[in-house]
Parts: sequence; structure tokens; C-alpha cells
Amino acid sequence: MSEIFNSLTIPFLLAMFLAVTMGGSGTAPAFSAAYGANVIKRTMIPGLFGIMVLTGALIAGSEVSLTLGKGLLEQSFFTPFNTSIILLSIALSLLFANLLGVPQSASQSTVLAIAGAATALEGLNFHKLFFEIIPTWIILPIISFFIMLFLSKWIFPLIKNKVLSQDYSHLNEHKGLKALLILSSLYVAFSIGANNVANAAAPIASLTANEIGQDSIQNFLPIIILSVLIVAPCFAIGSSLLGHQVTKTTGKEIVEITPFYATIIAVIVASLILLASVTRGIPTSLVQLNGAAFIALSVSKHGFKPTFSNKTVKRFFVIWGVAPIFSFLLTLLLIWLFK
Repeated sequence: MSEIFNSLTIPFLLAMFLAVTMGGSGTAPAFSAAYGANVIKRTMIPGLFGIMVLTGALIAGSEVSLTLGKGLLEQSFFTPFNTSIILLSIALSLLFANLLGVPQSASQSTVLAIAGAATALEGLNFHKLFFEIIPTWIILPIISFFIMLFLSKWIFPLIKNKVLSQDYSHLNEHKGLKALLILSSLYVAFSIGANNVANAAAPIASLTANEIGQDSIQNFLPIIILSVLIVAPCFAIGSSLLGHQVTKTTGKEIVEITPFYATIIAVIVASLILLASVTRGIPTSLVQLNGAAFIALSVSKHGFKPTFSNKTVKRFFVIWGVAPIFSFLLTLLLIWLFK
């Protein structure tokens, strides 16, 4: 047991660190609208976020964990060294994007890091990556874009005087809207748990099963659950340590987005992520679905050309493409060098 503990220590610490980072960044899309509208206290957010992330991971996260734990790369390849390289590459990819000020998908970085390791080790499930996961990454943001575009151009104008005119200062007077805003925040946190916890939990679950032996590989699900119980609370820690400032920035300083719009976008994005998690077990990008919805909202207000010529939008597209590839190449090269 001592030998197993020593071999698992570094990968588990890297996975927990990655979960803390994802918890800090995931708090904003979940709770920024509710916090910005002053319907929830700052001190309550980390606890609620952590509970819903854990609940989502346990109830709806098993399929994504199976995809990342053995769908792309056989479990036998998840050695302590390979798993550490995968987790390190994901963390560096996210750091690279954060330094450029662009929120990046942990799910895409995770998939490409595992794919890089699988390519180096000659164990890549080509069909799973290119015919299931990548098409989903392309289709879902398009769906998010067109749903929001349809709502903002044709549905919202019909209810503009009744709902969209509400501002932050009057929202607390409407208990129904206040409850809806809080419920939507909890729903987003649940979907984050269903999809994103696996990014950190699945590699260490496969590693643990591989280290313990053949019997544990045959009974993989209990090990995934134990890994989730270790990793998911780190999302709450990340929310508590890192989430406040980004939630404050998103919720308090983006004046163009009302609580109503933010809530609708959150529900659309969370529903698409949950659908991909439960039905197909596909790790999906929260930030890209969120970005597609915001771009659609901009298009409905300002038009296609001003939106897509915006420097920030262009930078988002570039980093969204480069960061996962960086994760893939880094993992590939490091495993090749040390193999």
C-alpha cells in the first residue's frame, strides 16, 4: 500500500490542483448573474457551487468519466508518469490561455492531452476522437449560437416591456425572477459537475485501477466515484479562493448583459452540456458554448460584421484553436522524449 500511495501522490495532487483551477473559473458562468443581481450572498456561493458540482458529477458524470478514463486510451497506459504528464499539460494549456486573457475549455485541453499521450503510446481510439468528440465540439456551439440568435431577434422583443426592462435594483422585488435566477445558477453548477469533474477525476481513476490490478479494472465505476469524491470538493475550494474576483467582474461590470439575458444563456449552455454528458459521454466546452451564445446576442444587436471583426472575438477563436493543440503537442513531445 505504501508503494501504491507513493506512485499516486503526484498525479492526485496535480488532479486536485487542476480541479481548484477549474472551480475558480467555473464559478463565474454559474453564479455571476445571481451575484450581479444581488440575489445571493458572496459567502454562500462556494458552498452551493461545490454541492451542486459534486451532485452533478455523481448523478450524471459517469459517462464522461468513462470516455476520458478509457474511451480514448486504454487504462493500462495510465501509469503514474503518463498521467502526471497529461495533467501537467492540461494545467499549462489553461495557464497559457489565462495569461492571454481568454477563458479556455478544460474539457478540450483534457481530451487533446489524452489524445497526445495516446498518439505517442500508439493507443489512440481514432474513431472516438474524430467521429464522436470533435463533431460534437463543432455542432453544439453552432446550436447554442442559433438558439440565442433566434430568441434575441424574435422572442425577446415580444416580451421586452414585461421582462427585459427589469434592472438589478428592482429584481429583488420579484420573488419569481429571483428564484429563477438562483435555480439557473444551481443548474449550471450541476452541469459543470456532470461534465468537467471528469477532466481531473477520470485520469486518476484509470491510474488507480491500473495500479491496484486487474480486478479493479473490471469494476471501474466504484473507483470513478471515489475519485470524484476526492476531486469534486476541490472545485468548491477553487471557487472560494479564486472565484470571487472573476464572478465580481462578470456579474458587476458587464453592463450590457442584464440578469435576464445572463440567465437565459446559462440555461441554454447548461442544458446542452448536460445533454452531451448524459447521452453521449462527450466532454464539452462550457466557455465555447457560452461564448457562442454571447456572440449571437451581439449579432442580434450590432450585426454580423461588427461582431466578427471585433478584436476580442477574433482572439477568442484563435486561442480556442491553439490552446488544445498546444496541450496535444506538449503531451505528445514529453512522452516521446521520456519514453
